[in-house]
Amino acid sequence: MAGESMTAADYIKHHLQSLTSLQDVTQGQGLKNIADFSFINLDTVFFAVVLGVLGSFFLWRGAQKATAGVPGRFQAAVEILFEFVDDMCKSIIHNEQSRKFVAPLGLTLFVWIFLMNAMDLLPVDLLPLGWQMATGEHHALLRVVPTADLNTTLAIAIGVLLVCIYYNVKIKGFGGWMHEMFSAPFGPKLAPANFILNIVEFLSKTVSHGMRLFGNMYAGELVFLLIALLGGAWAVSGSIGILDPIMFVFHILAGMVWAIFHILVITLQAFIFMALAFVYIGQAHDAH
Repeated sequence: MAGESMTAADYIKHHLQSLTSLQDVTQGQGLKNIADFSFINLDTVFFAVVLGVLGSFFLWRGAQKATAGVPGRFQAAVEILFEFVDDMCKSIIHNEQSRKFVAPLGLTLFVWIFLMNAMDLLPVDLLPLGWQMATGEHHALLRVVPTADLNTTLAIAIGVLLVCIYYNVKIKGFGGWMHEMFSAPFGPKLAPANFILNIVEFLSKTVSHGMRLFGNMYAGELVFLLIALLGGAWAVSGSIGILDPIMFVFHILAGMVWAIFHILVITLQAFIFMALAFVYIGQAHDAH
């Protein structure tokens, strides 16, 4: 734990705070507003960039090692992943020209989000404790799961929204898109209502796209923190009661079971985000 006198609530609160560029927040005084653009979550940006570079290197190595002969395990894994994403893209987006950009985009999203989600499988105190030792600050903050930060998931979702707007304009023309915004779904006579409804649809899809990923990863992080508290309670109990071995065994089993289950969660959430991105971009190709 971050400190001997820290309660369970303090422990969880400490781990759910980010290392930011704002001194008051870094010192644990908390945010004054839900949306505050005066600072940056430095740990989120750092780990997102590092994992993005790592994912790009992974895909680049797969392309470099590709051969016409019998593929190795690494090449086979990359090819299976590529074909899976490409087939899904073909089934949703029927414009061949668009798929040349959208399919690699979907593959990038899947790999990047999977790697960010996978940081949740590390012991919750491993990197934060290392950061505290490196800085010499006993209460130094560090969150290592970028997708458990709403800023990350909404930023990626907004990126998908911008791609959707781009293809709406490219496929239909700006005039055609505006005509659709004002005429669908209730017809030209209800143009203002149509426009408001379409704007709400764009915003709701973007918010739900980001919130779904954030909510699942945030919940997973909380469960790992609660499991870590079981081990912490056993370690600092200072007694050898009948409940201590039971608590220790339950801590180990709960950690293993949740980690195994969470492998499915992090993969499924990366897949869902990618699939929804394909669906939303595919809708931009459809005329109403």
